[in-house]
This record gives sequence, structure tokens and C-alpha cells, in this order.
Amino acid sequence: MSASGLEEQQDLQQARRHRIPLAPLVLALLAVLDLRTEILLLLDHFTWTSLSAIPVHHPLAVMVLVLLPSLLRRYR
Repeated sequence: MSASGLEEQQDLQQARRHRIPLAPLVLALLAVLDLRTEILLLLDHFTWTSLSAIPVHHPLAVMVLVLLPSLLRRYR
């Protein structure tokens, strides 16, 4: 392989490494949008009861946010 071909391949690999993973970011955005009203209620009047009710009423959104670091590592 020529030197220029090797450089192009290294540039391609570096571009792939710095690419923003779209699927986890879309999932995180949808999770935050799902939790929007709960977050606003917590900011307005925080109680431990309302905080503990969030995972009961929005389990998927909470799990997406909890597992987001793992998803970001997986899709890089």
C-alpha cells in the first residue's frame, strides 16, 4: 500500500472515531422530552416522593438516561 493510501486510511479511521453517534443522542433527546413535565415539576417544587415516582411512571426514559454512557461507548 502506498504512503498516501495509508494516510487516507488513517484519516478515515480518525474521522470514524470522532463521529457523533446519532442513535444514542436521539434516544437521549426523546427520553428528556418524555421526562420534560416531571423535570419541570421537580424544579418548581422538589420532593423525594416526586423524584421516586419518576422511574415508576417513566421506566424506559430513565433506563435510557442511565445507560446512555454505555450506549455512547458502544456506538463509537
